[in-house]
Parts: sequence; structure tokens; C-alpha cells
Amino acid sequence: MDKVLVLGAGLVTGPIVKYLLNNNKKITLADIDLSKAEKLINNNSNGIAVKLNVDDTELLENLIEDSDIVVSLLPYTFHVKIAKICIAKKKNMVTASYVSKEMKELNKDAVANGVIILNEVGLDPGIDHMSAMKIIDDVRSKGGKIVSFESCCGGLPAPDSNNNPLGYKFSWSPRGVVMAGRNSAKYLKDNDTKEIPGEELFKNNWLKSVETLGDLEVYPNRDSLIYKELYGLNAAHTVFRGTFRNPGWCKTFYLLSSLGYLNDNSRTDLLGKRHIDILSELIKVDDSSNAVKVFLDKYNLAEDSSEYKNLEWLGLFSEEKIELTKTTLLDVLADLMLKKMSYQSTERDMVVLQHDFIAEYPDKKEKITSLLIDFGIPSGDSSMARTVSLPTAISAKLILEGKINKTGVHIPISKDIYLPVLEELENLDIKLKETVEKI
Repeated sequence: MDKVLVLGAGLVTGPIVKYLLNNNKKITLADIDLSKAEKLINNNSNGIAVKLNVDDTELLENLIEDSDIVVSLLPYTFHVKIAKICIAKKKNMVTASYVSKEMKELNKDAVANGVIILNEVGLDPGIDHMSAMKIIDDVRSKGGKIVSFESCCGGLPAPDSNNNPLGYKFSWSPRGVVMAGRNSAKYLKDNDTKEIPGEELFKNNWLKSVETLGDLEVYPNRDSLIYKELYGLNAAHTVFRGTFRNPGWCKTFYLLSSLGYLNDNSRTDLLGKRHIDILSELIKVDDSSNAVKVFLDKYNLAEDSSEYKNLEWLGLFSEEKIELTKTTLLDVLADLMLKKMSYQSTERDMVVLQHDFIAEYPDKKEKITSLLIDFGIPSGDSSMARTVSLPTAISAKLILEGKINKTGVHIPISKDIYLPVLEELENLDIKLKETVEKI
């Protein structure tokens, strides 16, 4: 029986454990919180839960040595360390995270040791790569070229569970969501390169209509320009990757960013402070009783504005004290949001992924839309967990079966990877709907 080491028992790990156990794999699930790993293994005779601190290199090496493949769902900062051990011990590895510069530099060693380090096989990045390349390769095979490519993805509450003012709930790391709000962005629009500094990210947003869902808000996601080369979009005048949110999110997050709540500088004085004290400090007011008025005047807001109401609902004007030992304003915000914006057991999340292509052929021009709307299961797996971890699990299984046999550091943009993964995802009811319109 193939032995799979899964590192990390977080919010998205459940479906990968179930999938691999159902496919006759032996699982060792390792996490710093043993109780989380034990809960997911659920006494299955083919599963073992292990307590692991990744800093314990000796235990990590032993676990990797005893496995046939390693799947890491840990934060990306740990992946290079794990990959180096995998390469040394000639073990294949799969992750859902973006490839870092340091990971790319391991390519030569991975090839020399006959190992594949397959990254970016989650949702975004992951399913977005695979579904986009399937269409791009299909257009090329018919003698066409892509002249415009736009791709947007987001995890949101399903419409029946969208019941808070910000239109958002957490299906993955709250800190990760908040940190992503500091990223700079770059994209190509009509051959004009747009560069957005992190502090201006949420000022650059617009509405995009999505079938059955209506208008969603879109803002740029990181550096889209790298995909012009990565996907071979040499003829494209527009290359854009964005994030979906419900309308109003960007105005609120731009305000939070402007105030300084996305700051992750370490501090030692936050414990025990009231939230209104923090706000007073950020807007430079000595008397907290006057903070709300100064805040409204400073940002030219009315008391009935959505931004003010959203911050009030979050509790940023409250006298509640910060109880958790947090050392950054970013963590204070993330914790406050998690308290207010978590899914209840009866609620479900939703993943929305949409690609929009314009393809030119010698005799025609087409608009191609590829759309995934996937819903979580109340009291079961979230859509975010399924769409992030199942492609990762499928990739690990395909590698074990010899159906993916590359070596080196890769992402899933070649047919021998994306076709079998997408096919298996369809068997699991994760499928993109494609429509073609002549223009």
C-alpha cells in the first residue's frame, strides 16, 4: 500500500485525507496540533496522526524517509525546507502554494535525483492554471491565438449564507486573507501596463457580471504579467488576474488599509487596549470620546455610510479589550474578523472561478467563457477545502501511479498533468462550464 505523508491539518486538509484513504493509500497526517490530525484521521486503520513541529528536523526527515510521497499543506514558508529533504531522500512532493524563487532554484537538484516537486495544484493557483491552459491549448490546436485573457477567482459565502455587512466569511486562513490585501499588483490592459502599489490595491476595483450570481467586485491579484510568458500568450494585449468579492468589500478594506490596520510591525503594547484606543491612536486623537467624530471628518464619511457601518459592526469603535496576545495590528484585525465572520455549521461557502478569453482565428473571432461555481456542504467539507485539496490529492495519486512522471520543479500547465487531474475533478463534480460566442 502506498504511503502518503500529509503535512498540515488545517481548514482545507479534510478532503485530501478522505480521498487518499478511499483510494487505498496509507496516510500519515502530521501537524503541530495533534488533536486536529487525530480528528481528521478519525480512527481509520490506514491513517496515523503525528504531532510535528517543522523545526524538529530529525522527526521531519524520518517521516519523509518512511513515505512514498509528501503532500504539504503547510504555509509556503516551510516548503523549501521540506523540498530539500524530499530531494535528498528521493521522495516526490506536491503542494498547493505558489512557487517561490528559492523553490525554482531546486529544479536542477530535483531533476538530478529523479524527483518531481509539483506546486500550485490547489484552486488559485491550481484549477485556474489547468482550466485556462486546456482552453489555450485547444485554441492553438485549431490555428487560433488568444488576444485577451482575464481570470478572476474568489471564495465567498453562498448567497443563502451571505448574511453579514462585508459579504465575506473565512474558509481559509484569516491572516492570509488580510495579508493579501497588502499585495501590489500588475496587469496588461489593451497593451498598457498597469502597476498598482499595495496601498492603492483596493482603489482599483470594478464590477463584473457572473452568470446566476449578478455583479461581483473584482480587484487585481498580484503580478498578472508573468502569465503572458508562462501561458504562452504572446499575442495577448490584455492579461489580467483578479480576485472576486461581494460589492463593498474594496471600499471597506481600502479604509482599513489607509488607517493602518494591515500593518504587521511587531508591538508589545496591544494586550488589554480597547479597540477605540487603537483607532484613536491611528487617527492621532488623544481623547477617545471624540474619536468617532474625528474619524468621520478625516475620511469625509457620514454615519450612514457603508464604510462606517462596517467598521462599527466589526467592533473597531468598541470599548472591548484585546484579550489575545497579539503583536501586530494585522493580527488584531484578523482575529476580530474571524469572530464575526466565521461559517456556522448550517452555512455553506462558494467558490467562483471565471476565465474570459478572446480568441482570433484566420476567419473568425470568439469570446470563450469558462465558469466554475462550486458550493460547500453544510456540516461537511467547504468548497474551498474541496477545490484546494482535491487537485493536490489527485496529483499525488497520479504520481504514485506513474501517470505523471516528470522530474524537477513544476506547476500544472502541461497536458500530461492538467488533463488527468481535470478529468478526475469532473468525476468529483468539480467542473467548469464553457460557453463560446462569436464576436
